[in-house]
Amino acid sequence: MSDVTKQPGAAIPALAELTTLRVGGVPERLIAPTTGAELIEAATGLWSSDEAWAILAGGSNTVAADDGFDGTVLHVVTRGIERLDAPTGEVRLRVQAGEPWDDVVRYAVTNGLAGIEALSGIPGSTGAVPVQNVGAYGQEVKSVLVAAEVLDADSLEVRRLEASDLALTYRSSIFKHGYEGLITAVELRLAQAGADASAPGSPVAYPQLAAALGVDLGARVPLEAARESVLALRRSKGMVLDADDADSVSAGSFFTNPIVPEAVARQLPGDAPRWAVAADDQPDDGPALVKLSAAWLIEHSGISRGFALPGSRAAVSGKHTLALTNRGGATAREILELATFIQARVSNDFAINLQPEPTFL
Repeated sequence: MSDVTKQPGAAIPALAELTTLRVGGVPERLIAPTTGAELIEAATGLWSSDEAWAILAGGSNTVAADDGFDGTVLHVVTRGIERLDAPTGEVRLRVQAGEPWDDVVRYAVTNGLAGIEALSGIPGSTGAVPVQNVGAYGQEVKSVLVAAEVLDADSLEVRRLEASDLALTYRSSIFKHGYEGLITAVELRLAQAGADASAPGSPVAYPQLAAALGVDLGARVPLEAARESVLALRRSKGMVLDADDADSVSAGSFFTNPIVPEAVARQLPGDAPRWAVAADDQPDDGPALVKLSAAWLIEHSGISRGFALPGSRAAVSGKHTLALTNRGGATAREILELATFIQARVSNDFAINLQPEPTFL
């Protein structure tokens, strides 16, 4: 196990070096287990002590404090993709929590496996995708997740939680609602579409992606074509890490699209985008829910692309208004000041409270 604190002459890296937003000070201690067994051992040790702890993986959805962290940061870097036995026409993959998510998508596409090609280019680790129920361009992890292996914080035992146990909804799961545990691996169910990346992928289910591909909704295109088109769309929005693109120095989308009662949506101007919420995500009783566009709300509250508060090194992305970016040397405080300002403008103009998507460390 790698304990940076105990390595002679080794300096503990600042959290800014481990997060895509590039903010955050130096933690008191950092440990980075390299195997699944070591990860479980390290987490069990931390949870059995009185020591303050935090878990960090890919750092793509994290805002870390300028003062660092007064305790131990458990850096999840375990890697590995394993094929499991599965029914004919289906492939089961067991993926270690620290495996970069886009590497998993690349592996799937290269091997002719359909189901996650539209989730290309999303930064971060595989263990984080069930926490957020990551989704993009018409696909969600919820549709391919079989189970998660979780170290339960109370029992300190590893449990297998089926996808149905995780209460997966739009950008949410039980991990967002009080359940404490560390995902150590996930099991995915993909379709064996063919032998390689030229195999047809899942039906294209998102209008913007269909338009970029020049096909109708529901059409099937080669896996490699879908992946490259998604990557191009994400690059156009600064949503793929690129050392030459300042707009990509972000935590991804900073606000989730609000889900509100239909009556609230009706109060917005007619050109405000809105989408029906899936039937299984609707409440059993009460008003029907509608999803709104956070980007539209931000732009129509007077916040333009590239907007920054006077003197601040944090700015709204120049490519789309959902990302807050570090333009060079920004602090976490500057990022949060900008986020708070945007929330206030949207609340004042539309009486809707935007909810941040990143985790705050």
